[in-house]
Amino acid sequence: MEHIGHQVHEMPAMCAMNMLWNTQIINTCIVFRSWHVHTHAQFVASCVAIVLLGVLYEYLRVFQQRVDRRIAAKLQKRERVPSPLSGRSTPERGGRSDEVVGLLNGRRARNIGVSVPVHIRMLRAALYGASVFLSFFLMLVFMTYNAYLILAVVAGAAIGHYIFGGYIDFDSTGGKGMACH
Repeated sequence: MEHIGHQVHEMPAMCAMNMLWNTQIINTCIVFRSWHVHTHAQFVASCVAIVLLGVLYEYLRVFQQRVDRRIAAKLQKRERVPSPLSGRSTPERGGRSDEVVGLLNGRRARNIGVSVPVHIRMLRAALYGASVFLSFFLMLVFMTYNAYLILAVVAGAAIGHYIFGGYIDFDSTGGKGMACH
């Protein structure tokens, strides 16, 4: 039986939401409903974009460390704080350091440091905020459970680490872990 004069309406493709490991390409939505993959070419372009976001995250992380080192060096010169290379956290004086006193008598040692100017704190906060945003965004991509997108996140992090992680700072006691930020 033919329906003359009736139009057939196709349903728009829906985003696939998988909570299990998958390799779906078409109708994959990446983080946003508007980032809906309809073709293989769009999926490849999305993977490339995710790899670039991973590289950007690694760059941002290394850039933050460089900015912090520059800030510390400038503040150290201005305040004449001794270098942490000496192994001492206080100026070279005859008395015991606050750290030793704190350890011996059980009291908490006072925080030894230099006040950071507001404009520098704002810069550091903006860099940190961008880093946290990007890390959580990549985590959301990872949580699509799509094997190809997961591979893109890991590849971007690895490529970025290879490009920007060519030097090791022996003076740095802090390290990066597997945390998002």
